[in-house]
Amino acid sequence: MSESPENVPAQPGDAELIRELTDGYNRIRAELSKIIVGQDVVVDQLMVAMFANGHVILEGVPGLAKTLMISTLARCLALSFHRVQFTPDLMPSDITGTEIMQEDKTTGQRAFRFMPGPVFANVILADEINRTPPKTQAALLEAMQERQVTVGSNIHPLPSPFFVLATQNPIEQEGTYPLPEAQQDRFMFKVFVKYPTYEEELRIAETTTIDREIKVEEVFTGEQILRFQHAVRRIPIAPEVIRHALDIVRMTRPNERDAPEIVRKMLTWGAGPRAVQAMVLGGKARAALHGRHHVSFEDIRRCALPVLRHRIITSFSASADGYSTDRVIEELLNMLDPNETVLKGEDGYNRLLST
Repeated sequence: MSESPENVPAQPGDAELIRELTDGYNRIRAELSKIIVGQDVVVDQLMVAMFANGHVILEGVPGLAKTLMISTLARCLALSFHRVQFTPDLMPSDITGTEIMQEDKTTGQRAFRFMPGPVFANVILADEINRTPPKTQAALLEAMQERQVTVGSNIHPLPSPFFVLATQNPIEQEGTYPLPEAQQDRFMFKVFVKYPTYEEELRIAETTTIDREIKVEEVFTGEQILRFQHAVRRIPIAPEVIRHALDIVRMTRPNERDAPEIVRKMLTWGAGPRAVQAMVLGGKARAALHGRHHVSFEDIRRCALPVLRHRIITSFSASADGYSTDRVIEELLNMLDPNETVLKGEDGYNRLLST
């Protein structure tokens, strides 16, 4: 997320790439529906993050098919997949790999050889990531940000594309180590996986308790995904749409001069610049998945919840008044009308709030 989300001139063939991506997106949804019942919003947000080249945290109670959804998605995209079960005794080298001493039987010479860990795959499922101590959690930071692993003095590049999809259980907190804010900020989206509806749960009970074998077809290769990711970044976005994303993010900062009263009271910390980048890139990916060649205000606003909910910190007053991060974000979105006249203040704040 370190690159600037500025417009890049379109290249010949981008229109065809977007059509191919949109068709493939619908095919992937169809393939996933063979195994995953419901969870349409979760699937959409996973796909947006993936084609925007971002990582995702999925939070939900056990039994909601988080692991199955991720592994099935990897199969649909013909990507290598490794699952790492995070436990209190997991060590950083258990994720990244380690160097071992190896002897050449022909010469008798000994040398260190790097043995890659499970992080060397296209899709990494960090299952229950908050169950391991911070030292091991931090082993993923370089991989997520730089797409490489450093062991000793040697740098080992990771395969492309590369995605970390982490899961968390919100109800079981004993023996857990909450992710530091700096590491949460590396995740583009935080997605809530909710209970299925009555009809969906009935279908789950019917379809998962019979003897059947379901095959999932591959839709995209890794090379195709890389081309789509570049095409997504080249989708144009109007300056006022970027400003709308910036306004939403800056509204979450309680120390801003024009911060709304709800932010000053309910939040102790707001989102940083990575949130703006994530919202713009997410808007571009969402537009492409729906076959559009421009980013709308709605694309930006649809990305606000998964982008911001893990980047803002609520205050004691918020807990006392029953305000979750999602409720604060939704109230901020209601305050900020994208059709308002843009006002430039001395501090660069762009909108007049309807408070």
